[in-house]
Amino acid sequence: MENIKKIALAYSGGLDTSIIIPWLKENFNNPEIVAVCVDVGQGEETENLEERAIKSGAKKFYLVDKKKEFVEDYIFPMAMCGALYENKYMLGTSIARPLQAKAQVEIALKEKCDALAHGCTGKGNDQVRFELTYKALAPHLKVIAPWRLWDIKSREDAIAYAKKKNIDLGQINEKKIYSRDRNIWHISHEGGELEDLSNRPNEEMFVLSRSPKDAPDKETEITIDFEKGIPVALNNKKMDGVSLLLELNRIGGENGIGRADIVENRLVGMKSHGVYETPGGTILYAALQELRMLTLEKDSLKMINNISPLYAEMIYNGKYFTHLRKSLEIFIRELMKYCTGSIKLVLYKGNIIVAGRKSEYSLYDADIASFTTGENYSHKDSQGFINLFGLQVGIEAKVHSKK
Repeated sequence: MENIKKIALAYSGGLDTSIIIPWLKENFNNPEIVAVCVDVGQGEETENLEERAIKSGAKKFYLVDKKKEFVEDYIFPMAMCGALYENKYMLGTSIARPLQAKAQVEIALKEKCDALAHGCTGKGNDQVRFELTYKALAPHLKVIAPWRLWDIKSREDAIAYAKKKNIDLGQINEKKIYSRDRNIWHISHEGGELEDLSNRPNEEMFVLSRSPKDAPDKETEITIDFEKGIPVALNNKKMDGVSLLLELNRIGGENGIGRADIVENRLVGMKSHGVYETPGGTILYAALQELRMLTLEKDSLKMINNISPLYAEMIYNGKYFTHLRKSLEIFIRELMKYCTGSIKLVLYKGNIIVAGRKSEYSLYDADIASFTTGENYSHKDSQGFINLFGLQVGIEAKVHSKK
């Protein structure tokens, strides 16, 4: 590590990355630090970051706007198959990290850096997601993970180090209750009273959504249009991906949609407790589920339901830039090529109610499905089908009865 002269740091402006800049300079013979913040929809969290990074000792600062790429190339393909980790987590942090690490690598190569650094702890999943991306895209660059090297053990230690180095921490202080991660897809909450599983989360904690009991006393009806599994319009208005998702977040949050309280298995072996708000994503997943059921035949629907947990786990485990993950996305896109249509939903106090479905590729045939006998289906055909389908059942019963 003694030859490291320039380091690209994944910079958020939080406590950890604020103190990492002077720590790197102190412990690696005063290298140049290039601070890289990737905007995936953190909102006001990206304000005044350049000034703070430079004051902390960074030589350069980059704020890279990746919201459009994040939504259209990462979130929407993931949503196509309804990927959920352990049947509950909508992968809000997991899906952002590969893109953030990719953008960091691009800046590092542009700046001819010798190393990449991040502020992920040794207990979390994010260290794996960042470093697997580094391995996939820039395996020749050295990786520095201060949380695995320094003597700082707690938030209090980190704040004390910042004060010692005269680092401006902005609104950061010892009394901060929650650890949060926010982007255009979700916000997560960990720590505080959530570390005791017997506690109910405080209502004041939530950022993106109202409590269902405080939601409007009237229904909100929306229609989402899709083309090949990608949302393209909301309430008959064509919209780009970012605008559409932001509007779904607003509508969903107002109606108490999208809260999830989860105890999950981290990749590093422990269980963790988090509360997630994903209002727009929850609506989108519900609509896509209905569209898939309308336009996919039985075997294709079964296949995509089988792939979904695998796809989710690969994203959760940081294996985004792998041949298998890329191949699965190609396959999913092919399966979803006829998933074009409109889904009408009613939102009411935390509930999502299906109010209508329409697609030119609908596999629902009212003539066949109707209880009234039509020309395309003969009840008599069922007898031969049942005889063949149940042949093994009958043989098994005869053999077992003899014993």
